[in-house]
Amino acid sequence: MDVGPVEYLVVTFPGARFAEAIAPVLADAVTSEAVRILDLTFARKGEGGTLQLVELREMDPQGLVSFAPPGDGPSGLPRIADLGVVESLPEGSSAALVVWEDLWSVPLARAVEAAGGHLVAHERVPADGGDDVITLLERLAELRKQGVLTDAEFAAQKTRILAD
Repeated sequence: MDVGPVEYLVVTFPGARFAEAIAPVLADAVTSEAVRILDLTFARKGEGGTLQLVELREMDPQGLVSFAPPGDGPSGLPRIADLGVVESLPEGSSAALVVWEDLWSVPLARAVEAAGGHLVAHERVPADGGDDVITLLERLAELRKQGVLTDAEFAAQKTRILAD
């Protein structure tokens, strides 16, 4: 199966305010067939700081975002509970992990492959030209994985990045 580049983002918001402004925009992206959602997961920081997974129907009671996990999606997708971003959520706030495939790029990937080429880089450039938090955390995790940073150094740098 041809798969376009897969990307993800994590957004946070107070309470359960996903359906008010975020759900309609995400629904438009899916309806336009520019993207295919591979995963859509919600979590809420409950009392005492516990992380609770939340169902889509609770966050989107009107059913604006039609999402059924594809059975043929790529493996190794990120999980919201494994991303350090949700640790910094204030109590009562929520987060959404959106993983999507860029469908518009599948024909391009096929053409590149047919021409004997290969996709060798795929990066997201933030609108302000600087590194976004996710990119910084991914780079930090890679340094820890390579043994450049100790677990304590990793934790300290992650805290600094999330505080900015």
